[in-house]
Amino acid sequence: MPEAPVKHDLGGLRIEAHKRGSRNAGKVIAIVFSVLVVSLLIVGGVYAYVHQTPSVQVATADAPDTGPQALLNASGYVTPQRRATVAAKITGRVTSVFFTEGMHVHKGFVLATLDDSDAQRALASAQADRNAAQANILDLQVQLKNAQIELHRAQELRTAGIQTQEQLDNATMTENSLRAKIDYAQAQVLAADARTREAQQAVDNCVISAPFDGIIVSKDAQVGEMVSPISAGGGFTRTGIATIVDMASNEIEVDVNENYIARVKPGQEVTAVLDAYPDWQIPCRVRTIIPTADRQKATVEVRIAFDKLDARILPDMGVKVTFLGEEKPATKTQAALMVPQNAVRDDGGQKIVFLVKGDHIERHAVKVGTTNGAQTQILAGLTSGDTVVVAGPANLKDGEAVAIKR
Repeated sequence: MPEAPVKHDLGGLRIEAHKRGSRNAGKVIAIVFSVLVVSLLIVGGVYAYVHQTPSVQVATADAPDTGPQALLNASGYVTPQRRATVAAKITGRVTSVFFTEGMHVHKGFVLATLDDSDAQRALASAQADRNAAQANILDLQVQLKNAQIELHRAQELRTAGIQTQEQLDNATMTENSLRAKIDYAQAQVLAADARTREAQQAVDNCVISAPFDGIIVSKDAQVGEMVSPISAGGGFTRTGIATIVDMASNEIEVDVNENYIARVKPGQEVTAVLDAYPDWQIPCRVRTIIPTADRQKATVEVRIAFDKLDARILPDMGVKVTFLGEEKPATKTQAALMVPQNAVRDDGGQKIVFLVKGDHIERHAVKVGTTNGAQTQILAGLTSGDTVVVAGPANLKDGEAVAIKR
């Protein structure tokens, strides 16, 4: 049998009247609750705004600095008094190198050697000539001794009338001639000795030594390279072996504008700050003022010595210096406290400040002095270390709680 058609009852979708009423009531309650919450938030915000704790900025009342005052600023570089590029006195080939960069060497330390084969041969030849001249003197001395005997015999025979005057004269001449030859040979020995010392110096010149205590900062030649005291052979010949710096001689070199050089005196205190260590202030003093000016730059060179050297101070470092003046004598006026000018307020013609005491402020009347820039002098009413309000609402009151801005 065919199935009966399905009937759709739309009446089942109707909402009963009592149910619709309960849902509308829920919506009303939600809206009322939301309005109450918003109202409470608004009222709380207004109350907090009206009763909020004012924020203030503070400063400390301090005595003015009576130490040395900065007179002049300049910049320059760390420069050693003793820096040397050590070179050979002769042209030669490097056979040995005994140093590396960063090595500390003492005066006389052998840095390198050159090929000395030719110099050694010249020295041996000069020594042989000297030895031959000395041997010739020995032979002449033997001949002179025999000539003196012959001369004595000839004098006796002449006195006895046996020999002639001519024979005596010949014996005398022979003795004098040998004396002259000995003098000549001795002069030859001196000349040979001088040539020997010259040849020895040529050998010594093949050894390059450190001229003073210092640190090797540059290695300029290697084994097998040619070195020369003068530039030769284009780029194939070195003119130096090593560069040595005496770190104990480090000082500062600055150029001061000639318009301000009158502010600089020998022995004057200076504060130096290396570019590499900006938070490190180094005490120094002016060592000397070079007595000439650079007409191109209109500056005068000033050299500044460190009071105490430090391993961190290296040659050619950039540095900024401040030349300091003499300390100010302490006077009653200078003993007064200084506060920022904004801390002093006018209250009906009376000068007052607000002191911060814990979490509230106190009104204090003060006696002011002179004004120096942004600082005002307080002659009475404050003590050193007091914290005063420098910025805040204009309607601050005595005893009012405040919040300090950090």
